[in-house]
Amino acid sequence: MFENKKILVLGMARSGYEISKYLSKYHNTIILNDGGDVSKQDSKKVLELEKLGVALIFGSHPDDLVDDSFDYIIKNPGIPNNHKYVLKARELGIEVINEAEVAYRLLPEDVTLIGITGTNGKTTTTTLTYEMIKKSGKRVHLAGNIGYPLCSFLDKLECGDIIVMEVSCQQLANMKEFNPHIALMTNLSEAHIDFFGSYDKYKEVKLKLFANQTEDDIAILNIENEDVIKGTANIKSNVKYFSSKREINGAYLLNNKIYYYDEFILNRDEFLLKGDHNVENALGALMIAKEVGVDDESIISVLKTFTGVRHRLEFIDKVKGVEYYNDTEATNTKCTQIALASFDKNVILILGGLERGQDFHDLDKYISPVKEIVGIGECRNRVKEYGDSIGIKTTIYEKLSDAMNYISNIAKDGDTVLLSPSSASWDQYRQCEDRGDEFKDIVKSFKEKI
Repeated sequence: MFENKKILVLGMARSGYEISKYLSKYHNTIILNDGGDVSKQDSKKVLELEKLGVALIFGSHPDDLVDDSFDYIIKNPGIPNNHKYVLKARELGIEVINEAEVAYRLLPEDVTLIGITGTNGKTTTTTLTYEMIKKSGKRVHLAGNIGYPLCSFLDKLECGDIIVMEVSCQQLANMKEFNPHIALMTNLSEAHIDFFGSYDKYKEVKLKLFANQTEDDIAILNIENEDVIKGTANIKSNVKYFSSKREINGAYLLNNKIYYYDEFILNRDEFLLKGDHNVENALGALMIAKEVGVDDESIISVLKTFTGVRHRLEFIDKVKGVEYYNDTEATNTKCTQIALASFDKNVILILGGLERGQDFHDLDKYISPVKEIVGIGECRNRVKEYGDSIGIKTTIYEKLSDAMNYISNIAKDGDTVLLSPSSASWDQYRQCEDRGDEFKDIVKSFKEKI
């Protein structure tokens, strides 16, 4: 299938590097093109690909690169489908897919593939699921948008292995045959409109997770999310549900207890993560774990000890009575809504970052726990306008470090400092994790000064 072909890999990053390395073993002619300067790449990886015979073009996208001699374009998920090479490929009838689609087509038939997506909560649900299966002693691999390209596992798979894969909307946009045996949708709400152009298009792409499923496959859905239920009305899968609001025929939360088809699993208070959204994540993971035969002891053990995913409402430390939470992955207002719903009072909220026209008034119904707002980044002036308009004291700084210096002087015993910026980080950082790491380092420095 992918042997003796001419392939353009568009975009380096993790997936471009891994798929180029993998396909180079099968007598393919591979050209990797990335618009970023070569100085910004990992020099060891560049050298490795060169030694494998991959032709590398960095720093530009030459107009004459794509012609009808190519068999495939394998596109990095973050590159939009209106890129000139993608448009040219359509004209020439060249298939445009991504690393995950290639890897799926090469998967052995005797592995179980689990695909998890949704607007929010997919990383936590994916990690919980993986940890539960791993705890039970089964062979399991963590893959996908969570940072581990699916193709990197192809040479390691054994009969009966399980793959737990976080699937992003950008990945789904260039998938055609991809079909997980178990597919879970956490929720749907407006996001990535700048990438897809409309919410309807975004939903359409997200729901592709179920497009190739048959009655032999399983779909696990959040019954409380209207857009999920409407969007999946006609899927062919064997559908099962979870709910954080009521007793249902599935996994559910009732009277602060978590159940699986009326089987008591554990008390809500024994699950460490804050927020109803994290209960939903736990319920979804529980459903999947049960489907692949994980024992109750392993499920309960993970739920009682799991402290969260890095950078997602991550508790950092308590310093002089002030609790610090890192939610840098909250790059849209919906994520910040979810974070704010997890607290009752005395929140100092850090908002801002890349200017994307986000409407901070989306937070109005959730803002009651906030006592003060601190704005940062490119859109900090609009954060100031927002705070002033709703009568909450708002102070702004360009840099997070300056904002944290201010916060260290005004935060009091009993306060919560929440970095949940409703904004991407690309105005100052390479990725939002870098913003979160800086936040954590600053909190650590506060602790060291005591």
